[in-house]
Amino acid sequence: MTTDLTHWQPRPAPDQRELSGRFVHLAPLDSARHGDELWAALQGPDPALWDYLPYGPFNVRAEFDTWLAGNASSRDPLFYAVLDNVSGKALGLFSYLRITPQDGCIEIGHVAFGAAMQRTPGATEAVYLLARHAFDDLGYRRLEWKCDAANARSMRAAERFGFTAEGLFRQHMVRKGRNRDTAWFAIIDGDWPAVRDGFQRWLAADNFAVEGQQKRRLEECRG
Repeated sequence: MTTDLTHWQPRPAPDQRELSGRFVHLAPLDSARHGDELWAALQGPDPALWDYLPYGPFNVRAEFDTWLAGNASSRDPLFYAVLDNVSGKALGLFSYLRITPQDGCIEIGHVAFGAAMQRTPGATEAVYLLARHAFDDLGYRRLEWKCDAANARSMRAAERFGFTAEGLFRQHMVRKGRNRDTAWFAIIDGDWPAVRDGFQRWLAADNFAVEGQQKRRLEECRG
C-alpha cells in the first residue's frame, strides 16, 4: 500500500497501447475496423447485456455506429476492443474511465462483452490486462469497479476478480427511468500482488484440462 507520499508524482494517463494476452488482446477501439464484428457480437442472445448500461440496446445500426464512433474518439472514457486471439474478431469492448493521474486512481467500466465472450478465460484475461497495465505499467494506486447494486452479475464478477466491496451509494443516479444505487469496489496497490498472482495462476495453461475446463477457481488461485 502506498502510504508515504512525500515523493508522489502524478502518473501518466494510459496511452491506449495494444495489450496482449494468451487468449485475447486489447486494441484501441476503432469504429471502422471493429464496427461490423461488435455489431454482430453485441446483438447476441443475452437480453440482459444492456439492462444496467446507460445506453442501448441498439436496434438500428446507424445509432450503434454513432455510439461506437463517439466511444472511439473519447479519451475519458478510453475504450478498448477485446479481440479473440484465435479468430481475430472483436467480441466485446470496455474502457478505463474517471482517469485521475494526479491521484493515481482509475476505473474499469462500460463493459459490454458479447455472449460468445462471457464466462470464458478471455473475459477474465481482458480484465487482468487492464488491471496489470494500470498498476504495473502506469503505477496507479487504485483501480475501481462500480455498478448498479441491482446488477448481481457485475457484483459477482467484481468479487471474483479480486475487487473489495467498499460500500453503497444510495440513490446515486437515475438511469433509464430507474433509481440506481451504486455499489463501489476497488483494488489498491497493496492488494495487487496477491490479485495479480491469482490471475496468473488461473490463466496458466496447466490450470485448464484438455477440454478447457478450469481446474481451480480464480478465488482459489489467490489463496
